[in-house]
Amino acid sequence: MVQGTTSDAGKSLLVTGLCRWLARRGVRVAPFKPQNMALNSAVTTDGGEIGRSQAVQATACGLEPHTDMNPVLIKPTTDTGAQVIVQGRALASMDAVDYHGFKRQARAAVLESFERLAAHYEAIVVEGAGSPAEINLREGDIANMGFAEAVDCPVVLIADIDRGGVFAHLVGTLALLSESERQRVAGFVINRFRGDLSLLQPGLDWLQQETGKPVLGVLPYLHGLHLEAEDALATGGAKASAALRVIVPVLPRISNHTDFDPLRLHPQVDFRFVGPDAPIPPADLIILPGSKSVRDDLAWLRAQGWETTLRRHLRYGGKLIGICGGFQNDPLGVEGEPGASQGLGLLDLETTLERNKQLRNVTGRLVLGDAPVFGYEIHAGTSSGPALAHPAVLLDNATDGALGDDGQVLGTYLHGLFESSAACDALLAWAGLADAATPDYEALRESGIERIADAVASSLDTRALAGILALPVEDTAV
Repeated sequence: MVQGTTSDAGKSLLVTGLCRWLARRGVRVAPFKPQNMALNSAVTTDGGEIGRSQAVQATACGLEPHTDMNPVLIKPTTDTGAQVIVQGRALASMDAVDYHGFKRQARAAVLESFERLAAHYEAIVVEGAGSPAEINLREGDIANMGFAEAVDCPVVLIADIDRGGVFAHLVGTLALLSESERQRVAGFVINRFRGDLSLLQPGLDWLQQETGKPVLGVLPYLHGLHLEAEDALATGGAKASAALRVIVPVLPRISNHTDFDPLRLHPQVDFRFVGPDAPIPPADLIILPGSKSVRDDLAWLRAQGWETTLRRHLRYGGKLIGICGGFQNDPLGVEGEPGASQGLGLLDLETTLERNKQLRNVTGRLVLGDAPVFGYEIHAGTSSGPALAHPAVLLDNATDGALGDDGQVLGTYLHGLFESSAACDALLAWAGLADAATPDYEALRESGIERIADAVASSLDTRALAGILALPVEDTAV
């Protein structure tokens, strides 16, 4: 199990790298995260929903994602409430106190899923959540040491040196664990190091002498690495010389923002997330992203001045795409207080959230350019209205979304819309980029996974890791 001294210490990265390193060696390996809190998710082969990071880790293993790989997913809807998804299915909305009382049931689901995986794979690489040293969350813990203790699992502790204070993070975390938990820690990994390793060596020697725990290695800072984010919003410098400008508002409960990774990485696109109270720059294409709290995020959008901006944008010939959350009303209170909100009125349709989600992977063709497209649906909304007579996507057995009569507004439920190079080319051409040449996004994802696995193989003590995993230590080189 990989646990971190902080959020974003590199747990997802290390688990992904270990999964691919083991798969290269012919080990039947699977990823596992007992409890995940994230708004980026994926649809599994068994028709459920898990965290996006576990889907990427499944790819690193050469597997299709399965609900057992992330049995508890928590999707925040407010600062104090969240939708709780157990073994792929939305169970209920709970506040923090309710969820604390639910942990016993959640623990049973976690152990059940882990046992199923353990019966089919030689190795399981487990990802913790946040930090194991969160004292207030120790009781009934299923995300970190509580899980490790339950299944008798060794732990590797990772810390991010780029943040500073790496030795304090590691020693302090160890000090806050119980004696049995400290014994469970098999070693440390330091992440995101840049510079001359010899200058770090005195600190590594001190750390091992002080704690009695080995440093299993130091991962370098992998510049330009692309790994789909668990939840943190990816940032990057604007490309002012790019041919097409695309902006996306950062809604308070923005979900599945990994939808925009192909655009963010596109050499011809100046892509920008626009945060709260930030000036809204001019753009050729504006995209309204998915949301886990549709009505509240719509109110926020209006309060931030986006409605006026959108109408001006369309008057001057700009293009607009709404993905998933842009459609929806919530009379049942699925995501918050029951009620309905007047939408932007740009497509003649109405959408209502229902209790049961629609979860499916789909393929089809965009109406624009007849381009092949693939993606996934994660939504509780059902839509009706005249606008749907002009769909945006022709799926294999259905239609999806709508394309406005003026040709400027497109709405769809489809996440992953830009991952098909042909579909991305067609959408960017519609938005004004005549010579769009979209890179192969699957190849970019695969390249990132390979880079991480290479770093694991070259920078970590792979013999020690094989020993921790109780695997044969011979021929550990890749």
